[in-house]
Amino acid sequence: MDDIGTIIVWVALAVLAIFVIAAIARAIIVVQQTQAYLVERLGRYHTTMDAGLHLLVPFIDKVRAKVDLREMVYSFPPQSVITSDNLVVDIDTVIYFQVTDPKSAVYEIANYITGVEQLTVTTLRNIVGTMDLEQTLTSRDQINGQLRGVLDEATGKWGIRVNRVELKSIEPPVSIKDSMEKQMRAERDRRAAILTAEGVKQSAILTAEGEKQSAILKAEGEAQSKILKAEGEARAILQVFDAIHEGDADSKLLSYQYLQMLPEVAKANNNQMWFVPTEFTGALKAVAAGFGVTDQAEPLERDAERARQRTSRITSALADPRAALEEARRQAEGISGEAEQAGSGSGKPFDPDAEKGQ
Repeated sequence: MDDIGTIIVWVALAVLAIFVIAAIARAIIVVQQTQAYLVERLGRYHTTMDAGLHLLVPFIDKVRAKVDLREMVYSFPPQSVITSDNLVVDIDTVIYFQVTDPKSAVYEIANYITGVEQLTVTTLRNIVGTMDLEQTLTSRDQINGQLRGVLDEATGKWGIRVNRVELKSIEPPVSIKDSMEKQMRAERDRRAAILTAEGVKQSAILTAEGEKQSAILKAEGEAQSKILKAEGEARAILQVFDAIHEGDADSKLLSYQYLQMLPEVAKANNNQMWFVPTEFTGALKAVAAGFGVTDQAEPLERDAERARQRTSRITSALADPRAALEEARRQAEGISGEAEQAGSGSGKPFDPDAEKGQ
């Protein structure tokens, strides 16, 4: 009997020890970071435990709820909303909110996530119901702002702060989508046509400007060319005129110049008739006198006073007029010899008088 009593005592002590250990284990609570525990004592709210180590009274205190204090993101399923022009659109929303008061989030509403969802749907329908389809598609920021304001005000007593509300998608009906695509395609075609026309216009303007500038520059070049050519001819005539008067040419030199020009006139194929100046007879007489013929050459009149006072406008290429006259005589004798050879070749002797009469 003593052994049985001893066994019963040890069993009772063991049960008591297990009970005490279990009670102590349940009394020690470790709260994780970003979480909060709501404790009830005998069925009533007692305290809120933050992160750290806490002790509970066994069988008296109880943890009612564990609340996550981090910002949460919830994407609600698309909701059908009717616009002011009686079109049904599906709107998908995303809400960012955070629990700021765990006690209110647990005791003020049964399920704050469901409450936020339903409040979002009703508020969204009220806001979109005052807009037409085009305003709904182009006023996302306005809808987000109004929706956040209403939600933040309504969820304040629940211990929840709504940080952001975003409309993830707005889906109009299929028929409206087709019409919108056609409208956008027509608008793009119109803009493309306008841009093409503007490009053609600018190209034509630039081409015309280029042709205008080219014509102006070409006309200016031709004008400058004619001016320079006329100035060159004028300077050449002036130089010849000054050279003649500076060299004080007599009738023999001028006669030689007449003889030099006659072959040039005869070179043209169309010249069937020669126009002989009236002074040519006097020039031939001067040449004949140079070759020893007795006819007296008519000297050119010279104004001695003008020759002394005249100052040449060019630098004469004739260093000595007498030397130039001697050179002209030698060339005339050479021409006479060639004419005599030509006459001998044809069987007729050279006749100066006959040449003079031609």
